Amino acid sequence: MSQTTPASSQYTWAGRFSEPMSDLVKRYTASVDFDKRMWRQDIRGSLAHAKMLAKQGIISAADLSDIVRGMAQVTSEIESGAFEWSLDLEDVHLNIEKRLTALVGDAGKRLHTGRSRNDQVATDIRLYLRDAIDDILVLLKAFQTSLLDLAEREAATPMPGFTHLQVAQPITFGHHLMAWFEMTRRDAERFADVRRRTNRLPLGAAALAGTTYPIDREFVAAELGFDGVCENSLDAVSDRDFAIEFCAASALLMMHISRMSEELVLWMNPRFAFVKIADSFCTGSSIMPQKKNPDVPELARGKTGRVYGHLTALLTLMKGQPLAYNKDNQEDKEPLFDAVDTVSDTLRIFADMIPGITARPDNMRDALRQGFATATDLADYLTRKGLPFRDAHEAVGLAVRRAEELGVDLPELPFETLKSFSPLVADDVFSVLTVEGSLASRKHIGGTAPEQVRAAIARARQRV
Repeated sequence: MSQTTPASSQYTWAGRFSEPMSDLVKRYTASVDFDKRMWRQDIRGSLAHAKMLAKQGIISAADLSDIVRGMAQVTSEIESGAFEWSLDLEDVHLNIEKRLTALVGDAGKRLHTGRSRNDQVATDIRLYLRDAIDDILVLLKAFQTSLLDLAEREAATPMPGFTHLQVAQPITFGHHLMAWFEMTRRDAERFADVRRRTNRLPLGAAALAGTTYPIDREFVAAELGFDGVCENSLDAVSDRDFAIEFCAASALLMMHISRMSEELVLWMNPRFAFVKIADSFCTGSSIMPQKKNPDVPELARGKTGRVYGHLTALLTLMKGQPLAYNKDNQEDKEPLFDAVDTVSDTLRIFADMIPGITARPDNMRDALRQGFATATDLADYLTRKGLPFRDAHEAVGLAVRRAEELGVDLPELPFETLKSFSPLVADDVFSVLTVEGSLASRKHIGGTAPEQVRAAIARARQRV
């Protein structure tokens, strides 16, 4: 029986094998359909590697010149759409290397000296994620700016603050929006922190043990803008902590956006009617002509679960792997890429949507009248006059019960009725029962007084 040997030009590893790969195995193991998005990073990494090889005398200056020329042609072909991606060549790395070799000959074959696809892909994915984080931080800044602009516009607009989704105390709409901003500020810090740990160079680790060639890893790190090198070759090729951390930061960001979305959905409901969202971010119904559905916030809630799934997938992917590299790690890219896309698209659309949110202050004020929102202010008033807070709490509870029986809000109770609950009640009591009085009294840093909201916005603009 004669042996069948695949052409060595088709597979870089073909010499070891006596049988061709089946089409099913080709499709199952290939990653080029999704990892080709890293082509820019792959070329950048290869050019830095080639420059280092020439500097170290491992390849000639003529080889470097040919590689640079060939990569410029590859770049042009990919950008124009003329590049032919082949499933037979498995991944982005072999596709580019094959075309480079076709263009420049032996110089293209020498490019892979001193490296492996293991450290090559680890480098590409770090470069890709670093670029993605930089883009996300820009998008996050645009989203934050939209929040700050809306908060400034609504810094003094009274609305109910809720606990247990029950009316609790008066706040301003601007203050509520600034709570959203604080969430995004922590998100920005997390992404910046992930970037710092992502920005280490694996190249030079080769397959798992390093290389016998006299390479200069620090030179390559500097060329590619890395902060330093991964210091253990086994860890360098097998580490995917940075991808997991990114998905964790993404999951937290999406959780925050989902909470914002839930509130927007509630506030658009006629039972609340606190806000309007611009028509361009909503849809209608196929049979109910009156409907205006907040599809963008609803989809953001749904896409949050999608990002949670990617985090779980990567954690599960890594938990059983021995050192060093395993083919399992090919499965790291699709969850990571989709998390990048989902977060980026969500931030982009929310930055556009926020300016189109219109407050409905009359409805917000009506809700304040229905929930005895200034009850705590009355308890604080009695406490300042000498009544222990627990006794003040009880007295106000009785007053609320009486107001509920009469179907009125606390400020609408007659003075004598209020005084019947505590002899400490005086003529100045009504000044603390107004919404404006309640807001103005909370004038410390972090409080909901309009002047403090505006000060918080000013501080936030400096940080952004």
